[in-house]
Amino acid sequence: MGQAFLASYLIGLREGLEATLVVSILVAYLVKADRRRQLLPLWAGVAAAVGLSVLFGFLLTYTETRLLADYRSRELFEAITSVLAVVLVTWMIFWMRRTARKLKGELTGQLAQALGMGTLAVAGVAFLSVVREGLETTLLFYAAAQGASTTSTPLVAISAGVLTAVVLGFGLYAGAIRVDLSKFFTVSGVLLVLVAAGILKYGVHDFQEAGVLPGLTTQAFDISGVLDPNSWYGAAIAGMFNITAAPTVLEMVAYVAYLVPVLALFLWPARTPPRTTARQTPTTQSETPQHVRS
Repeated sequence: MGQAFLASYLIGLREGLEATLVVSILVAYLVKADRRRQLLPLWAGVAAAVGLSVLFGFLLTYTETRLLADYRSRELFEAITSVLAVVLVTWMIFWMRRTARKLKGELTGQLAQALGMGTLAVAGVAFLSVVREGLETTLLFYAAAQGASTTSTPLVAISAGVLTAVVLGFGLYAGAIRVDLSKFFTVSGVLLVLVAAGILKYGVHDFQEAGVLPGLTTQAFDISGVLDPNSWYGAAIAGMFNITAAPTVLEMVAYVAYLVPVLALFLWPARTPPRTTARQTPTTQSETPQHVRS
């Protein structure tokens, strides 16, 4: 098992399932509203989002390998992208935690408005709904794969994660698979917080390699006798959480300073709004717009 395999697989699974759920909600709405003709522009928007995400990944790789000539510049570029990836994954897991319950309503509401505006609007809704997940996946994958010894292993891992997500999403759409999505996103969110802490630790190390931060030779501890980086478990732990045998003091400070508060906030029980009684809630008509029902 190569380094970054588990982290890349988790990123592909989590982000892929989010994107698959978004697409399945949009497809189900069009089918239920008897607007199957709009499925083609919807899939065109999805394809455009995937294409832009792949292009973004190519630009990241091209910038590092072709445009940045010296070692210091490459280390600094990797450090900056790592920090951006940490910010992104932190925002993403809290955003999903906050909006998961009302995601379907928001998506179908946007699509209902787009149906009244035309084909391009439908494609635009699909594009904007998926491109966020795609760009997140690309940046997270790029940052998580920096510690891999080969580029093929994390690429295979993220592809396997996305494929697993597509299979799960299709099973959920068809009703053949039942998954507690709340528990899934909670567990995967905890794992992603650990992954993000490792990415931040790696980014701090890159800043030290680039000479921006001090303390490159000041080690916090050395457990290489216990955690052999050449063993399968050492590679798995290093690849998943970027826990290394001899980290610097500044790396561990950044790791703990991020992990403890973010994990505590993520696991803190969310407030549930008070329920309103039937008398207080006015009777409303169906949420389906008139132009869709007709």
